[in-house]
Amino acid sequence: MLIDTHSHLYAKEFDNDQNEAVTRALSVGVKKILLPNIDIESIDRLHQLCNNYPEICYPMMGLHPGSVNENWENDLAIIYSHLSQNKYIAVGEIGMDLYWDKTFQKEQEMAFKRQVEWAKEFNLPIVIHAREAFQELFAILDEVNDDRLTGVFHCFTGTLKEAMRIQAYGGFKIGIGGVFTYKKSELTEVVKNIPLKMLILETDAPYLPPVPHRGKRNESAYLIHIAEKLADIKNLSVEEIGIITSKNAFELFNLARYEQK
Repeated sequence: MLIDTHSHLYAKEFDNDQNEAVTRALSVGVKKILLPNIDIESIDRLHQLCNNYPEICYPMMGLHPGSVNENWENDLAIIYSHLSQNKYIAVGEIGMDLYWDKTFQKEQEMAFKRQVEWAKEFNLPIVIHAREAFQELFAILDEVNDDRLTGVFHCFTGTLKEAMRIQAYGGFKIGIGGVFTYKKSELTEVVKNIPLKMLILETDAPYLPPVPHRGKRNESAYLIHIAEKLADIKNLSVEEIGIITSKNAFELFNLARYEQK
């Protein structure tokens, strides 16, 4: 069994074949798809998909840093109202993105801190988006990290030094996605030195498709290619990679507790 721990399968890019995309994922062994929220507009689409596939699709709730703007406090009030309903597996996708625009950097920092507080309040892990912002996020985590905080740095593209700093926080995993399969990616050497207990698999669909699907829309079925690359790097079978990374995901997101709700 494989678990896609980060997919936006509810996005408009899947409007024409969402059901088929779920079927294709199941056909290659992806039995669960974890869905981070993006913004206020994506909430209804997220909920609808999870209602359609309650045993496959599991929801998260958060405000993506790219959606943080002058209305961020109002948007977070809506996010909190949903989180308080206690039906989510994580607070996400949250974090900081300084790649395109730094206009709302301070607001991104404040939104991240607030959502971390909520994760502790509701006993949920956080799913961190970190783009050109590792040092800024580390500075915040140095302040707020404690034994109540767990989470994942999703779509990790950092260095081994950054990976070791994440490991030192104690309760965090690293999400490995399509970039890991790219020929020029430096992640291969990094992942060789990261213990498997720290790794979970993801697609970030519809973005960042793995080889051999670069240039196409990504989807959860393509997780198999990431698992195959990791199996090759770790000298294990794909089945073993599936068992280990699925166990890691079950533990981090406490999926057994969610399934009992």
